Amino acid sequence: MTVYSDSQRRIARLQPRFLAASRKALRISFEQIISDYGLLGLFAGAAVEGETVVVIGGIMVHRGLLPLLPAIAAASTGSFMADQMFFLLGRHFRNHALVRKVQQKAAFSRALATFDRHPALFVFAFRFLYGLRTVSPIAIGTTGLSARTFLLINATAAIVWGAAFVSMGYAFGTAIEAAFGKIRSVAHILLAVGAVAMVIGLAVMVRRGRRSR
Repeated sequence: MTVYSDSQRRIARLQPRFLAASRKALRISFEQIISDYGLLGLFAGAAVEGETVVVIGGIMVHRGLLPLLPAIAAASTGSFMADQMFFLLGRHFRNHALVRKVQQKAAFSRALATFDRHPALFVFAFRFLYGLRTVSPIAIGTTGLSARTFLLINATAAIVWGAAFVSMGYAFGTAIEAAFGKIRSVAHILLAVGAVAMVIGLAVMVRRGRRSR
């Protein structure tokens, strides 16, 4: 039987409080950034943090603090710019220490394997796939895909992504605020559901296309 010291037991009791305080601080910081800088804060948050900030942006729209369409535009542009930067990093700096470090991750290999099977679909869907979002544009940058093709698909996907998560925050603002401690789980579940729905829809389209030939 494991015997714990008094200090270990005190630390164990404090962990739930620490996590709760961290979640609260995270919420305050994101909300404060968007409150202080408006659409510019949402743009930066979408580029750096991702869907969590965009959902908070949608909550701000729900409160009447941000306009809906400009919020979607800011979130979409932030995500688009970040992924373009990562793509160019993989394309032009593949021998850089940072890129080599990313290449050693298992997610990088998974991203390349998925891209090889479904290149266009993966470029569109990677931002919806938890665990692959950051490494994927770098991995795609190391492939032979043209920069123009990536830009066009990335722009379309960014608009869909921004609209989806801002709209989620706008439509369910009150409920999400009440359960903010679970917002990351909610966002990840929605990402998974959206990805599955997208794959099923595309599979149906491919199957119909084969039948029509």
